[in-house]
Amino acid sequence: MTDDVTGHAVVVGAGLSGLLAAHVLGRRFERVTVIERDAFRDGPPAFRPGVPQSRHVHILWSRGMAALEDLLPGVVTGLEAAGGAVVGAPEQMRWLSAAQWFTGVRGTDYLSVSRELLESALRRAVVADGSAVTMLDRHEVTGLLPARAGQAVGGVRLRERGADGAEFTVEAELVVVAAGRSSRAARWLSELGRPMPVTERIDARLGYSSRYYRRPDDEDPWKAMYLQGNPDVPRGGVIVPVDGGRWLVTLIGQGEHQPPTEEREWLAFAASLRSAELSQALTGAVPLSDAVAFRATANEWTHFERVKRWPRGLLVIGDALCRFNPVYGHGMTVAALQAQVIAGQIDGREPADIAARARQTQRAVAKCVRPAWMIATGEDRRYPGTDGPETGRLGRTQQDYLARVLAVANTDPVVAEAFFAVLSLNRRPETLLTPRIATRALRRRK
Repeated sequence: MTDDVTGHAVVVGAGLSGLLAAHVLGRRFERVTVIERDAFRDGPPAFRPGVPQSRHVHILWSRGMAALEDLLPGVVTGLEAAGGAVVGAPEQMRWLSAAQWFTGVRGTDYLSVSRELLESALRRAVVADGSAVTMLDRHEVTGLLPARAGQAVGGVRLRERGADGAEFTVEAELVVVAAGRSSRAARWLSELGRPMPVTERIDARLGYSSRYYRRPDDEDPWKAMYLQGNPDVPRGGVIVPVDGGRWLVTLIGQGEHQPPTEEREWLAFAASLRSAELSQALTGAVPLSDAVAFRATANEWTHFERVKRWPRGLLVIGDALCRFNPVYGHGMTVAALQAQVIAGQIDGREPADIAARARQTQRAVAKCVRPAWMIATGEDRRYPGTDGPETGRLGRTQQDYLARVLAVANTDPVVAEAFFAVLSLNRRPETLLTPRIATRALRRRK
């Protein structure tokens, strides 16, 4: 099977990153085919095996909400109407930071929604009437199709899952790999004769265990709760409201403190956090599911943007490019920002030119990663036993300074505003070094 390559793009993966990329590519390509391993079923939003982390807390920071609205106007309002909740952090939360409680300060907003609802809404929006985008589910990409003596990517090889396993090819001008944490993009690149990209890895060995509860009828004075762990007590927990009138509760632990899944031990872990408030909030709440664990939380950045002789017609984005420890909530926001970057790179260009500029676009997309990477790896390096390169004296000095910033942000409105602007990716981390913030942060230790 072959397709006419004129104006055809293929996106590998139908998660958030792939859907948004497909949507913006549909503005310049006559056809966009999204290839997904999982099956899409009619009916209410449902769990997909290809997204095991979907059963844990997912948020979209204010920068991500703005990007999503820019790409698909009205989608955030639609998600709210379907049961998603916009939460003001920290003023609508009970938030115990690594230092102390946030009190009397304002920060930013985030959207709390189940991953299943979010992806379902995006699929409907992306494959709307008149859209250039089509979905090919239950198919697995097995490799890239070389073109022009290996100097370009000309499509993909794939097979139908559950069938006889026979491979066939789909030709395309551009291939975008958005296959998430299970991506084999580095191996596919090597099969084209390109060098394997270097992967940078920082692993604090954090684990999660989550379950759903029915949201209590009685209104609490808070919408969400976050009890952070710290190096002394490396255990934490999160309660967020999600669609379906539910709470999603995630317990977090580092190293030897991995949260369990068995009922009695799970509740005992919740009661062992730095504050009893989360455990007390669950007293009398009705569980709707068993607890499930997730352990693949390492920060991993595969530096495709550094590969020499990058092939024409290939992009790698989303978790296939860089994945973060999910506890900081940056993955979905970065995916939306990358889609905006792709939109800017392809604006006004023809498909052939877009394919020829793949290296420039790959580098531009990678720049979106740096701020979230700095935040996630900087925080994860605080935990004892974190796997990864040593930071040295300068890194330890930076960590000490940022700990002071956080401690002051708990109660100082000026520092809190700057801190949450960085956490939500509205500003770069370097802005916390300005004299206005540094003077307040260094004024007192606690």
